[in-house]
Amino acid sequence: MEFRHLGRSGLMVSEISYGNWITHGSQVEEDAAFSCVRAALDAGITTFDTADVYAGTRAEDVLGRALEGQRREGLEIFTKVYWPTGPGRNDRGLSRKHIMESINGSLRRLRTDYVDLYQAHRYDYSTPLEETMEAFADVVHSGKAHYIGVSEWKASQIREAHALARELRIPLVSSQPQYSMLWRVIESEVIPTSEELGIGQIVWSPMAQGVLSGKYLPGQPPPAGSRATDEKSGAGFIAKWLTDDVLTRVQRLRPLADQAGLSMAQLAIAWVLQNPNVSSAIVGASRPEQVHDNVKAAGVKLDADLLKAIDEIVEPVTERDPARTESPAERP
Repeated sequence: MEFRHLGRSGLMVSEISYGNWITHGSQVEEDAAFSCVRAALDAGITTFDTADVYAGTRAEDVLGRALEGQRREGLEIFTKVYWPTGPGRNDRGLSRKHIMESINGSLRRLRTDYVDLYQAHRYDYSTPLEETMEAFADVVHSGKAHYIGVSEWKASQIREAHALARELRIPLVSSQPQYSMLWRVIESEVIPTSEELGIGQIVWSPMAQGVLSGKYLPGQPPPAGSRATDEKSGAGFIAKWLTDDVLTRVQRLRPLADQAGLSMAQLAIAWVLQNPNVSSAIVGASRPEQVHDNVKAAGVKLDADLLKAIDEIVEPVTERDPARTESPAERP
């Protein structure tokens, strides 16, 4: 495993981090989840990403129990706050009330005294940003989180939050956006702003919900048991990629992966890691062998000719519009 700084902070994270968005507490049984976490640890992954909303808070609980007994100082545990975690009007958003209650719930479920990174899971238009950042400052200053981050925030929102963070003397060091060969909406605005401010990207869905693994074929139904066939495990997220045009172009990447000595999944993960502003790529797994395959993308260097060839294949189906980075206009 290779390691990188999270932005310009002193925190080192594994190039590949383990995330449990769709799997733990919902898609896979607990024994399988534990096996995947052990596989991640065995592969040298030290960075684990979750959120209070995943599987209705169950994902945090499963991850906490899976990591029990590990040396806490040797791990980087990340979680997030924003989406609803209960039926009440204040069980959501980035109000001071919800942040202060949510961090306590997350720490309890994760079985830890602190998280290394606490992230705003979306931008909350219903709460003054000053209120949100002051609450995050209290979380940091009380020792419940070491660093602060955001997820799916626009460049202008990141810049405003960073200025407040400096005033409040808290380290806003990360952004967690979707990023892949097919989804590049952060490249024109979020990444340049983040580079200027010393913020690193922790990217999710580097395989475009599994499409870049090459297992979905044009003109054929999705494989049985795959994410595209399971409404509970993200079928809605993957649907936009399941067109014959996209799938045909993805299959054209296979010779390039072979040329690089990589699987299709490894090529997709290695591709996002070529961006110097990317600190870590999040991968999930329902089986330990997926973890073992994905970690082989760490430390891989793709040459310029290969990167150019990839661009030529996928450019017609690539999404680049920065406006696609968005948060709900009202709290969900």
